[in-house]
Amino acid sequence: MFLPKRVLEEKIRKFLEEDIGQGDITTSLAVSSGTIVEAEVVAKEAGVVAGVEEAVTLLESLNLQAEALVADGSRIEEKTIIMKIVGDARTLLAAERTLLNLLTRMSGIATTTNRLINKVQDAGHKTRIACTRKVAPGLLYFDKRAVMLGGGDTHRLHMDDLVLIKDNHLAIIGNVADAVKKVRNAVSFSKKIEVEVTDVKEALVAAKAGADIVMFDNFSPQQVKEAVALLEREGFRSKVLIEASGRITERNILEYAATGVDVLSLGELTDSVKALDMSLEVVEVKRK
Repeated sequence: MFLPKRVLEEKIRKFLEEDIGQGDITTSLAVSSGTIVEAEVVAKEAGVVAGVEEAVTLLESLNLQAEALVADGSRIEEKTIIMKIVGDARTLLAAERTLLNLLTRMSGIATTTNRLINKVQDAGHKTRIACTRKVAPGLLYFDKRAVMLGGGDTHRLHMDDLVLIKDNHLAIIGNVADAVKKVRNAVSFSKKIEVEVTDVKEALVAAKAGADIVMFDNFSPQQVKEAVALLEREGFRSKVLIEASGRITERNILEYAATGVDVLSLGELTDSVKALDMSLEVVEVKRK
């Protein structure tokens, strides 16, 4: 994932503007104008770091010097120094929380994603781990990029990435076959069609209708096995990509991975984020 620096900068500056309001009154009253400091961002626990590019972009946009000591996607240990910063003390303190929010949230997502991928791979499965669009408003790019940096799949980034026929579409249209046919006759050749199904037989109907991807929504592991077996018997297993989603957690992910699906998508990668603990520490006052 890539955004031109100016576009990325604009996104991040909005976060800072929201936090800072009309100004950091504490810093303006307590810290003398013209004070220059050196600071470090330090990890307080091990994990996979993400958000370094975003942090550097924020700092440089504020005329602060930032030196990243680790790259996005790197595994870090506790007490690792993520970056060093030099510049105006008032500016740095005003941006501190925005800076850390980006780094800790993105690193938390990357860490969780990477942990689940390793768990599945260590068990001998090749199932791809993906996120969903269950992200906080305004954070879609950052949350999805964090998943990618953790080794996961971003799934669709926006609603125009692919056709995804869900339960409410089917409630309006009537049935899977008609929905797929209607979409297939109108959509660009460049877009794949995915159908969310809620029972085993519906999975076969979707495959026969020409869906490229069949998503088993809120299936139990046993139901997923039955649906995969049915598609295999009917000669459609090799013709569709199979995704399972809903009710999948770190506790039961191996049960789902063992069913033979191609993709497992988990909302908890982004909607239940545990931030990776980090802090910003001033290590030297260079000039007052």
